[in-house]
Amino acid sequence: MSNETTTADGGVRKKGKLGQRIAYACGNLGQSAFYNAMSTYFIVYVTGCLFSGVDKALAAKLIGVITSLVVIIRIAEIFIDPLLGNLIDNTNTKWGRFRPWQFFGGLISAVLLAVIFSGMFGLVNVNTTLFIVLFVITFVVLDVFYSLRDISYWGMIPALSSDSHERSTYTALGSFTGSIGYNGITVVVIPIVTYFSWVFTGKYVESQSGWTCFGIIVGLLGLLTAWTVAFGTKENESALRSKAQKNGNPIEAFKAIFQNDQLLWVALSYLLYAIANVATTGVLIFLFKFILDNQAAYSLTGVIALVAGLVMAPLYPILNKRIPRRYLYIGGMISMIAGYVMLGIFSDNIIMVFVALVLFYVPGTLIQMTAILSLTDSIEYGQLKNGKRNEAVTLSVRP
Repeated sequence: MSNETTTADGGVRKKGKLGQRIAYACGNLGQSAFYNAMSTYFIVYVTGCLFSGVDKALAAKLIGVITSLVVIIRIAEIFIDPLLGNLIDNTNTKWGRFRPWQFFGGLISAVLLAVIFSGMFGLVNVNTTLFIVLFVITFVVLDVFYSLRDISYWGMIPALSSDSHERSTYTALGSFTGSIGYNGITVVVIPIVTYFSWVFTGKYVESQSGWTCFGIIVGLLGLLTAWTVAFGTKENESALRSKAQKNGNPIEAFKAIFQNDQLLWVALSYLLYAIANVATTGVLIFLFKFILDNQAAYSLTGVIALVAGLVMAPLYPILNKRIPRRYLYIGGMISMIAGYVMLGIFSDNIIMVFVALVLFYVPGTLIQMTAILSLTDSIEYGQLKNGKRNEAVTLSVRP
């Protein structure tokens, strides 16, 4: 029996193999855990532990420098990520366009994550000036290589299949494991940090050694899962991909984005969602610590989000057969708004806070998968409209 089918565009694709699907799904397990460690718990580490051995006045200034750096980099990524996408789109190797960046991006970002969670190997307590200089350089390089990994991961979906249903399968699998990785970190971060702090200091408190071990564990997870994608997947050529023109220079990468109106509308919507999501998850630990005075209960936040992702990711393809993406997206937004209203009114009631978090986390998978699939579909739209196929550039809008 043939293991090939003809696609709608006249190309030939291999039927999705279980091994490749599993390999691809594993990638976002470590990638999402990595992202949560960088976007949420790195700031917790900086503000609560990194400068514990430094004069308080100086520590406050250094915290200001680092947190400002993170904000500046996030803003700069609006302009940097399309350039990185263009670099990926113009990569030509025997491994394809995307897999090399899974290999190198996973390796370099993993090593550097462990370095920054170590306080640059304790340099922060030796020479603060040298520390801040080296830290800025290290963090920028880390962010660039993580972005290369992230963009190449989602950007490779069209290279794995030109069939819409198969793409939705890869997206669902990535979102499913991503929910485990992202929310799993929320569940285990405090136990990991306090356990290794006890191992090295004899006290169940947050310490530098605890956070260093946390960074090493997340880095190793990120490395192994990135390499699973690099060695476990294979990029295929379809008629549309083979007929695509060269992707051009960086200026043309920005043109590809701004001339694709479908992409821009999806990007704007996802931008607003992403800001709200990161801002909310970033301060939840402080809500439990200072408002509810129950930091131990914070791990339940990760459990709620984890269960919501495990339930909703497999349901998405089923729901999408009966409900258009637009209504899944709108329904998810309404649920999140209801969660915010409850958090605002009942922020000092732990039961109501958990109810609000259910309303907040349950639709997250629906929103993310709808946005990713819409971005993926806009690749063909942009190619038909502008004559160029920009896979990684288009998906660079997501992060």
